[in-house]
Amino acid sequence: MENKKCVIYTRVSKSDESQDPINQREPLLHLAENLSLEIVGEYTDHTSGGNGNRPEFQRMLADARNRKFEMILVWSLDRFSREGISNTLGYLEQLDRSGVGLKSLQESWLDTTDNGVGKLLLAIMSWVASQERQRISERTKAGLAVAVANGKTLGRPSGAKDKGRRKRSGYLLRWQKEKVSA
Repeated sequence: MENKKCVIYTRVSKSDESQDPINQREPLLHLAENLSLEIVGEYTDHTSGGNGNRPEFQRMLADARNRKFEMILVWSLDRFSREGISNTLGYLEQLDRSGVGLKSLQESWLDTTDNGVGKLLLAIMSWVASQERQRISERTKAGLAVAVANGKTLGRPSGAKDKGRRKRSGYLLRWQKEKVSA
């Protein structure tokens, strides 16, 4: 693998400060160094892996099609995608057509530049990642059902305004300026 150009892809599910992709990044930097790979880019998303419309993920796939690198390093397959077997294998086929491999730090068998058993295991692990996403959703729904059963009101109180949406639209800024100038 010497002298290959690689990128690092990290993903956390939440955009708040509770999850930090640095936990994935540092070990991936060491992996690249140990494999004598040249890091030419990093991509980080702060969103669920259950949707392929992640901005950095899509940018990385476009850069792969443009052959800007030859290898993607990920912490684990579920950081790359939780979209199930079909979509995940579709991404890997796209990468393969572009001459780009995928290597996982946590799953040593996952190195798409090494043909053989890795592809079979990849299909199985894609399914497992998809199942885990489904279990997370089911646990969340069960927790919400218990909260409602215990009298908790979910969501914003009736009549509450979505200040975040209003702030992004500029409404609050215009209102403040009108108030000051009045």
